[in-house]
Amino acid sequence: MEKKTKVVVAMSGGVDSSVAAAILKEQGFDVLGMMLRLWSEPGHEDTNRCCTPDSMDSARRVAAILDIPFYVVDAKTPFRETVVQAFLDGYGRGETPNPCLICNRQIRWTFLLDHAVAVGAEFMATGHYARTESFADGPVQLLRAIDSSKDQSYVLHMLDQARLRKALFPIGNFQKEDVRTMARAYSLPTASRQDSQDLCFLAGGDYRRFLERHTPGIFGHGKIVAGDGAILGSHSGLANFTVGQRKGLGIESSVPLYVVRKDTATNTLVVGGDEERGRNELTTGDVNWISGEPVREPFYASVKTRYTAQACAATVTPLEDGRGARVVFDRPQRDITRGQAAVFYREDCLVGGGLIQ
Repeated sequence: MEKKTKVVVAMSGGVDSSVAAAILKEQGFDVLGMMLRLWSEPGHEDTNRCCTPDSMDSARRVAAILDIPFYVVDAKTPFRETVVQAFLDGYGRGETPNPCLICNRQIRWTFLLDHAVAVGAEFMATGHYARTESFADGPVQLLRAIDSSKDQSYVLHMLDQARLRKALFPIGNFQKEDVRTMARAYSLPTASRQDSQDLCFLAGGDYRRFLERHTPGIFGHGKIVAGDGAILGSHSGLANFTVGQRKGLGIESSVPLYVVRKDTATNTLVVGGDEERGRNELTTGDVNWISGEPVREPFYASVKTRYTAQACAATVTPLEDGRGARVVFDRPQRDITRGQAAVFYREDCLVGGGLIQ
């Protein structure tokens, strides 16, 4: 009898990873489910939204229905040391970090992938809405999902060729409603389970209170100034604000004002009118080029500056050091924020991306 190809599916207890596992089982793979147990604050060990007892029970029930093995992998320590610490450090530097980017790089596609390889799996699959395409003599391409409203290729921009060769995204070719329909057809209990939107380790809480508990002194008071330097008031700590924020500034004005910039060197919050929010360019840190080969010449691309942002046409110029890139947009973009990622696309193909500096 021919040995089946083993695939580990990263299960979350949600509909997407459940259907991913069902599709692979139906396709004849030897499927094994793994779920990460992530860090939660002491005293709130069961509140991390990615691994609540309810989510874990849901994943176990799906595994039982599909008749596949299911294991829980303890990732509390690496998650706290990498994802949570990067979140705290980022706000300390005046950034607005996206923890999902670090989690995908360090936890899901390093820590969990290592576990998958250790049990003999040739591939690891997730419920991400993304696609890959391979050619015999070329690199694996990372593509946007068919369902543009659910596309998650942005948070996967850090995957290198070694990881992409082991990556499967079974639901990337389907619309979200099709995935729910398939879940019902497979009789999976996750068919109507709602998607989680919040940062998992905050458990629906206020990120400001979380920062206050874990980074004492982060909320030092400072000045709120206009673009011309005029003092308009005082703020309660830069970490309380994000670029583009309008409400809760604590100052009176006859016109709407928005956070334009956070100056950590002087602990100053810079605000301005709607016309001051746009920027024509940005610079990234190290770029991960999906092909594995650094791009040397400028190229025209669609660029996203946040997971939820619309892509905008821009010229991307790799920097002379071969690591970062300068992005010049065809039209000004609002609320470009340090700590988020700028991700470059040519049509549906993701070329690369790096954190905004």
